[in-house]
Amino acid sequence: MRKTLDGVAVSSMVLLCLIWGLQQAAMKAIAADVAPMLQVSLRSGVAAVMVWVFGRLIVRDKWIAGVALWPGSLIGVLFAAEFLFVAEGLRYTTASHMAVFLYTAPMFAAIGLQIALPTERLTRAQWTGIGIACVGIVITFVGPTAGGGGGPSAQNWMLGDLLGLCGGAAWGLTTVAVRATRLSDAPATQTLFYQLVWAFAILLPVAGLTRQVAFHGNTLVWASLGFQAIVVCFFSYVAWFYLLRVYLASRLGVLSFMAPLFGVALGALLLHERLDPTFLAGAALVLAGMLVVNGREWLKFVFARQRRDGKIGSV
Repeated sequence: MRKTLDGVAVSSMVLLCLIWGLQQAAMKAIAADVAPMLQVSLRSGVAAVMVWVFGRLIVRDKWIAGVALWPGSLIGVLFAAEFLFVAEGLRYTTASHMAVFLYTAPMFAAIGLQIALPTERLTRAQWTGIGIACVGIVITFVGPTAGGGGGPSAQNWMLGDLLGLCGGAAWGLTTVAVRATRLSDAPATQTLFYQLVWAFAILLPVAGLTRQVAFHGNTLVWASLGFQAIVVCFFSYVAWFYLLRVYLASRLGVLSFMAPLFGVALGALLLHERLDPTFLAGAALVLAGMLVVNGREWLKFVFARQRRDGKIGSV
């Protein structure tokens, strides 16, 4: 039986969200020396080896046989698509914008799960949350140009934002694919290995075909790539899947919304990105909508507990 959140879970989620929020800034910081596409492919290859060694030789997870060809390749291609969109999007938009649009994934996952699994029906509150998030997305796209200001200073920023939204959609569909196939019963290391291997196998040739293979190594480049491969793709993902095994997913999902907040803050702090007021307003609506979509079970728990303790009356 999975546990409710405790101090270990909350502190772990703060650390993981800080890591996830930092990854876009880490990629953007060295984009002039190593193209984001090449970064993602290299970090995925290194992390895939680490995950295989960890899963097969250290913890000795029992991987499910017969899933590599169909569901394994499906989630791998979707994962590769997610980071293809992220890598290309970061060429045009800011790390702050990417952090927000990538975390629209729960909206796409919720809609996809309703279609794929009859038991995953959306409530009216969740549809309301999706509506709020959609309004926020429109504001982030239209708001900066509504006053004739031309939007953020980055050239083709709207294309970058759109690619970030596509990345969120690919991430959400990956969740659907895992839940709707035999991989829902597979160890986390097996699922993660398929994702990383396919990302490496697809994105490295894409980097070559698009001439994004220039590599100018320096201290910052090696530090960023090491952080992305070891801390983001290996440590944080394995830790996240471990937490999902121990604690209730709905409660952890609510805490995961700290990640885009960290992403926006770190983009402004480390990369000196300008935060347009309309972007902040739209981002707030996006995150509020995602909180409603993903936090339904958590909110039910809070109200039930308050009612039990006599802090609120029956409705």
